[in-house]
Amino acid sequence: MAAAASAAADGAEEPSMEAEAQELPLGCGGEGGSPAAGRSPEGEGRRDPLQASVSNGGDAESGKELVELKVIWNKNKYDVKFCLDSTGAELKQKIHSLTGLPPAMQKVMFKGLLPEDKTLREIKVTNGAKIMVVGSTINDVLAVNTPKEAAQQEVKAEENKKEPLCRQKQHRKVLDKGKPDDVMPSVKGVQERLPTVPLSGMYNKSGGKVRLTFKLEQDQLWIGTKERTEKLPMGSIKNVVSEPIEGHEDYHMMAFQLGPTEASYYWVYWVPTQYVDAIKDTVLGKWQYF
Repeated sequence: MAAAASAAADGAEEPSMEAEAQELPLGCGGEGGSPAAGRSPEGEGRRDPLQASVSNGGDAESGKELVELKVIWNKNKYDVKFCLDSTGAELKQKIHSLTGLPPAMQKVMFKGLLPEDKTLREIKVTNGAKIMVVGSTINDVLAVNTPKEAAQQEVKAEENKKEPLCRQKQHRKVLDKGKPDDVMPSVKGVQERLPTVPLSGMYNKSGGKVRLTFKLEQDQLWIGTKERTEKLPMGSIKNVVSEPIEGHEDYHMMAFQLGPTEASYYWVYWVPTQYVDAIKDTVLGKWQYF
């Protein structure tokens, strides 16, 4: 009798160990991981390990089509598998869980600004797509916003006391050269997002050609001339001022304040008016508050 009981006990242990080995499928969206998860006496609810999708934190469930993304923020890169039928707003929530950056303070770029109300499938996101994220945490914003606002108010007060910038002698010598033949076309009365190509064909204060490239993934502004390219962290730019050019109101003259005084202004002439607000918002980070 004792031998029979021992044999029965041995026989009961072996199926249990084998069952545990089969209860460790890799779950989609991080649902797996616990040997007891999803177990039932009849074995219902088990998933075949060969059919399970591996995800590093996506919310997709089994059966939903996933797409592999490379999310880049502040020099950090995250490999993410995400549901292709999820919206841009849902992707922002995922980015929040990865970076701690609140959705309202994210600027997510994929072939332009990522629409929140469309799915990744609708905007034709494919495997391996790069998703660029620009934004600062609340602590970062509080640290830098107050000095920038104070600088802006001081500059505006000074501007109100002076004659129009385009009439001042230092600017007239550049503007009198006329509009460059290869400057980008302007669209008056319209506000557009930054183009995917550099803004080119403009003049700097010495009358040389200059181009502006906005490297959102690096949070930098590149100012390029024939001689060299200056790579400026956007956080180092204290302010951006602009004014329409008299007689050519569809173009602006614009300055980037790189230091504490006006002597640090880097002037750019013949900026198409439809990009002026987008340039200011991108450099100064105003979009973070919407």
